[in-house]
Amino acid sequence: MLENLQATADAWPFLAQGLWVTIQLTVMGSALSLVLAVILGLMAGASNKALAIPGRIIIEFFRGTSLVVQLFFIFFVLPQFGLELPGMVVGVLALGLNYGAYCAEVVRGSIASVPQGQWEATTALSMSPVHRMRRVIFPQAWALMIPSLASLLVHLLKGTAIVSVILLRDFTFYLDQLTRETNTFWAYAAVGLVGYFVLALILTLFMNALEARAKNRLGRGPSLREVLSPTPTNKDALSTAGGGV
Repeated sequence: MLENLQATADAWPFLAQGLWVTIQLTVMGSALSLVLAVILGLMAGASNKALAIPGRIIIEFFRGTSLVVQLFFIFFVLPQFGLELPGMVVGVLALGLNYGAYCAEVVRGSIASVPQGQWEATTALSMSPVHRMRRVIFPQAWALMIPSLASLLVHLLKGTAIVSVILLRDFTFYLDQLTRETNTFWAYAAVGLVGYFVLALILTLFMNALEARAKNRLGRGPSLREVLSPTPTNKDALSTAGGGV
Protein backbone atom coordinates (compact mmCIF):
# COMPACT_ATOMS: atom_id res chain seq x y z
CA MET A 1 0.00 0.00 0.00
CA LEU A 2 2.72 2.46 1.01
CA GLU A 3 4.75 1.50 -2.04
CA ASN A 4 1.77 2.20 -4.30
CA LEU A 5 1.18 5.57 -2.65
CA GLN A 6 4.84 6.49 -3.07
CA ALA A 7 4.86 5.41 -6.72
CA THR A 8 1.69 7.44 -7.35
CA ALA A 9 3.23 10.48 -5.65
CA ASP A 10 6.36 10.12 -7.80
CA ALA A 11 4.25 9.80 -10.94
CA TRP A 12 1.89 12.66 -10.03
CA PRO A 13 3.58 15.31 -12.24
CA PHE A 14 2.99 13.08 -15.25
CA LEU A 15 -0.54 12.14 -14.13
CA ALA A 16 -1.35 15.83 -13.67
CA GLN A 17 -0.05 16.54 -17.16
CA GLY A 18 -2.26 13.78 -18.56
CA LEU A 19 -5.21 15.04 -16.53
CA TRP A 20 -4.77 18.48 -18.05
CA VAL A 21 -4.81 16.98 -21.55
CA THR A 22 -8.04 15.12 -20.66
CA ILE A 23 -9.60 18.34 -19.35
CA GLN A 24 -8.63 20.20 -22.53
CA LEU A 25 -10.10 17.45 -24.70
CA THR A 26 -13.30 17.49 -22.66
CA VAL A 27 -13.75 21.27 -22.71
CA MET A 28 -12.89 21.80 -26.37
CA GLY A 29 -14.65 18.63 -27.52
CA SER A 30 -17.78 19.64 -25.59
CA ALA A 31 -17.70 23.15 -27.04
CA LEU A 32 -17.38 21.81 -30.58
CA SER A 33 -20.10 19.20 -30.04
CA LEU A 34 -22.54 21.80 -28.68
CA VAL A 35 -21.94 24.16 -31.60
CA LEU A 36 -22.41 21.34 -34.10
CA ALA A 37 -25.44 20.07 -32.17
CA VAL A 38 -27.24 23.40 -32.45
CA ILE A 39 -26.44 23.76 -36.15
CA LEU A 40 -27.32 20.17 -37.08
CA GLY A 41 -30.33 20.07 -34.74
CA LEU A 42 -31.80 23.19 -36.34
CA MET A 43 -31.08 21.82 -39.81
CA ALA A 44 -32.65 18.41 -39.09
CA GLY A 45 -35.75 20.01 -37.59
CA ALA A 46 -36.21 22.57 -40.35
CA SER A 47 -39.29 22.44 -42.55
CA ASN A 48 -37.09 23.15 -45.58
CA LYS A 49 -35.96 19.79 -46.99
CA ALA A 50 -32.84 21.40 -48.45
CA LEU A 51 -31.66 21.85 -44.86
CA ALA A 52 -33.38 18.90 -43.19
CA ILE A 53 -32.05 16.14 -45.48
CA PRO A 54 -28.33 17.10 -45.34
CA GLY A 55 -28.63 17.64 -41.58
CA ARG A 56 -30.18 14.19 -41.10
CA ILE A 57 -27.54 12.53 -43.30
CA ILE A 58 -24.66 14.10 -41.35
CA ILE A 59 -26.21 13.16 -37.99
CA GLU A 60 -26.83 9.55 -38.98
CA PHE A 61 -23.36 9.20 -40.53
CA PHE A 62 -21.49 10.23 -37.40
CA ARG A 63 -23.89 8.37 -35.10
CA GLY A 64 -23.68 5.25 -37.24
CA THR A 65 -19.89 4.98 -37.41
CA SER A 66 -17.50 4.12 -34.61
CA LEU A 67 -15.65 6.84 -32.71
CA VAL A 68 -12.48 4.76 -33.03
CA VAL A 69 -12.86 4.55 -36.82
CA GLN A 70 -13.47 8.29 -37.03
CA LEU A 71 -10.40 8.93 -34.88
CA PHE A 72 -8.23 6.66 -37.02
CA PHE A 73 -9.59 8.20 -40.23
CA ILE A 74 -8.68 11.73 -39.15
CA PHE A 75 -5.29 10.68 -37.75
CA PHE A 76 -4.11 8.14 -40.34
CA VAL A 77 -6.11 8.70 -43.55
CA LEU A 78 -6.31 12.49 -43.87
CA PRO A 79 -2.47 12.84 -43.88
CA GLN A 80 -2.46 10.75 -47.06
CA PHE A 81 -4.43 13.60 -48.66
CA GLY A 82 -1.98 16.19 -47.37
CA LEU A 83 -3.94 17.18 -44.24
CA GLU A 84 -1.89 16.29 -41.15
CA LEU A 85 -3.26 17.56 -37.85
CA PRO A 86 -1.79 17.65 -34.32
CA GLY A 87 -2.96 14.90 -31.98
CA MET A 88 -4.94 17.31 -29.81
CA VAL A 89 -6.83 18.69 -32.81
CA VAL A 90 -7.55 15.16 -34.01
CA GLY A 91 -8.94 14.20 -30.61
CA VAL A 92 -11.14 17.30 -30.37
CA LEU A 93 -12.46 16.85 -33.91
CA ALA A 94 -13.30 13.18 -33.44
CA LEU A 95 -15.02 13.75 -30.10
CA GLY A 96 -16.82 16.88 -31.26
CA LEU A 97 -18.12 15.33 -34.48
CA ASN A 98 -19.21 12.05 -32.88
CA TYR A 99 -20.91 13.42 -29.79
CA GLY A 100 -22.14 16.49 -31.66
CA ALA A 101 -24.27 14.16 -33.79
CA TYR A 102 -25.82 12.60 -30.68
CA CYS A 103 -26.36 16.00 -29.08
CA ALA A 104 -28.00 17.23 -32.30
CA GLU A 105 -30.83 14.76 -31.78
CA VAL A 106 -31.33 16.16 -28.27
CA VAL A 107 -31.49 19.69 -29.68
CA ARG A 108 -33.95 18.70 -32.40
CA GLY A 109 -36.18 16.80 -30.00
CA SER A 110 -36.15 19.56 -27.40
CA ILE A 111 -37.13 22.20 -29.96
CA ALA A 112 -39.95 19.97 -31.16
CA SER A 113 -41.11 19.58 -27.53
CA VAL A 114 -41.78 23.27 -27.07
CA PRO A 115 -45.58 23.62 -26.77
CA GLN A 116 -47.38 24.40 -30.03
CA GLY A 117 -49.01 27.41 -28.41
CA GLN A 118 -45.62 29.09 -28.16
CA TRP A 119 -45.07 28.70 -31.89
CA GLU A 120 -48.53 30.03 -32.63
CA ALA A 121 -47.96 33.02 -30.34
CA THR A 122 -44.79 34.00 -32.21
CA THR A 123 -46.68 33.73 -35.49
CA ALA A 124 -49.43 35.96 -34.12
CA LEU A 125 -46.78 38.51 -33.11
CA SER A 126 -45.35 38.45 -36.66
CA MET A 127 -41.89 37.47 -35.43
CA SER A 128 -39.28 36.57 -38.01
CA PRO A 129 -38.03 32.94 -37.91
CA VAL A 130 -34.66 34.00 -36.47
CA HIS A 131 -36.20 36.30 -33.86
CA ARG A 132 -38.77 33.66 -32.92
CA MET A 133 -36.13 30.99 -32.41
CA ARG A 134 -33.70 33.23 -30.52
CA ARG A 135 -36.18 34.97 -28.21
CA VAL A 136 -38.92 32.41 -27.57
CA ILE A 137 -38.36 28.86 -28.77
CA PHE A 138 -34.68 28.15 -28.11
CA PRO A 139 -34.60 29.46 -24.51
CA GLN A 140 -37.42 27.05 -23.62
CA ALA A 141 -35.80 24.20 -25.55
CA TRP A 142 -32.44 24.92 -23.89
CA ALA A 143 -33.91 24.30 -20.43
CA LEU A 144 -35.37 21.01 -21.70
CA MET A 145 -32.20 19.74 -23.36
CA ILE A 146 -29.64 20.40 -20.61
CA PRO A 147 -30.19 17.14 -18.60
CA SER A 148 -29.71 14.98 -21.72
CA LEU A 149 -26.76 17.07 -22.87
CA ALA A 150 -25.17 16.66 -19.43
CA SER A 151 -25.32 12.87 -19.76
CA LEU A 152 -23.79 12.96 -23.25
CA LEU A 153 -20.99 15.30 -22.16
CA VAL A 154 -20.11 12.95 -19.30
CA HIS A 155 -19.91 10.19 -21.92
CA LEU A 156 -17.65 12.47 -23.96
CA LEU A 157 -15.38 12.90 -20.93
CA LYS A 158 -15.09 9.13 -20.60
CA GLY A 159 -14.62 8.85 -24.36
CA THR A 160 -11.46 10.95 -24.19
CA ALA A 161 -9.64 7.83 -22.98
CA ILE A 162 -9.72 6.53 -26.55
CA VAL A 163 -7.16 9.12 -27.71
CA SER A 164 -4.41 7.12 -26.01
CA VAL A 165 -4.56 4.76 -29.02
CA ILE A 166 -3.05 7.54 -31.17
CA LEU A 167 -0.39 8.04 -28.48
CA LEU A 168 -1.86 11.29 -27.19
CA ARG A 169 -0.61 11.45 -23.61
CA ASP A 170 -3.83 11.89 -21.70
CA PHE A 171 -4.75 10.68 -18.22
CA THR A 172 -5.35 7.10 -19.39
CA PHE A 173 -1.97 7.01 -21.13
CA TYR A 174 -0.15 7.82 -17.89
CA LEU A 175 -2.36 5.41 -15.92
CA ASP A 176 -1.04 2.69 -18.19
CA GLN A 177 2.49 3.84 -17.37
CA LEU A 178 1.64 3.73 -13.67
CA THR A 179 0.78 0.03 -13.88
CA ARG A 180 4.48 -0.69 -14.42
CA GLU A 181 5.35 0.85 -11.05
CA THR A 182 2.33 -0.35 -9.03
CA ASN A 183 -0.24 -2.85 -10.31
CA THR A 184 -3.24 -2.86 -12.59
CA PHE A 185 -5.81 -2.73 -9.81
CA TRP A 186 -4.23 0.24 -8.06
CA ALA A 187 -3.61 2.26 -11.23
CA TYR A 188 -7.03 1.82 -12.80
CA ALA A 189 -9.23 1.44 -9.71
CA ALA A 190 -7.71 3.56 -6.96
CA VAL A 191 -6.36 6.30 -9.25
CA GLY A 192 -8.15 6.05 -12.59
CA LEU A 193 -11.73 5.57 -11.43
CA VAL A 194 -11.41 8.27 -8.79
CA GLY A 195 -9.88 10.72 -11.26
CA TYR A 196 -12.58 10.28 -13.89
CA PHE A 197 -15.32 10.27 -11.24
CA VAL A 198 -14.18 13.63 -9.87
CA LEU A 199 -14.06 15.15 -13.36
CA ALA A 200 -17.52 13.75 -14.19
CA LEU A 201 -18.91 15.10 -10.91
CA ILE A 202 -17.55 18.59 -11.62
CA LEU A 203 -19.01 18.51 -15.15
CA THR A 204 -22.39 17.31 -13.83
CA LEU A 205 -22.52 20.06 -11.19
CA PHE A 206 -21.69 22.66 -13.84
CA MET A 207 -24.48 21.42 -16.11
CA ASN A 208 -26.90 21.34 -13.15
CA ALA A 209 -26.03 24.98 -12.49
CA LEU A 210 -26.75 25.82 -16.14
CA GLU A 211 -30.10 24.04 -15.89
CA ALA A 212 -31.05 25.95 -12.74
CA ARG A 213 -30.14 29.25 -14.40
CA ALA A 214 -32.03 28.40 -17.60
CA LYS A 215 -35.19 27.44 -15.69
CA ASN A 216 -34.98 30.55 -13.50
CA ARG A 217 -34.79 32.79 -16.56
CA LEU A 218 -38.05 31.21 -17.67
CA GLY A 219 -39.61 31.72 -14.24
CA ARG A 220 -39.76 27.98 -13.56
CA GLY A 221 -37.45 27.63 -10.59
CA PRO A 222 -35.20 29.33 -8.04
CA SER A 223 -32.14 31.30 -9.09
CA LEU A 224 -28.70 29.75 -8.92
CA ARG A 225 -27.90 31.99 -5.96
CA GLU A 226 -30.98 30.70 -4.13
CA VAL A 227 -30.04 27.10 -4.91
CA LEU A 228 -26.52 27.58 -3.54
CA SER A 229 -27.61 29.66 -0.55
CA PRO A 230 -27.14 27.85 2.82
CA THR A 231 -30.08 29.77 4.29
CA PRO A 232 -33.68 29.43 3.08
CA THR A 233 -35.08 32.18 0.89
CA ASN A 234 -38.23 34.10 1.72
CA LYS A 235 -40.19 31.88 -0.67
CA ASP A 236 -38.88 28.75 1.04
CA ALA A 237 -39.73 30.14 4.46
CA LEU A 238 -43.27 31.01 3.37
CA SER A 239 -43.69 27.59 1.79
CA THR A 240 -42.53 25.89 4.98
CA ALA A 241 -44.80 28.04 7.13
CA GLY A 242 -47.77 27.36 4.87
CA GLY A 243 -47.12 23.62 5.02
CA GLY A 244 -47.19 23.65 8.79
CA VAL A 245 -50.55 25.40 9.09
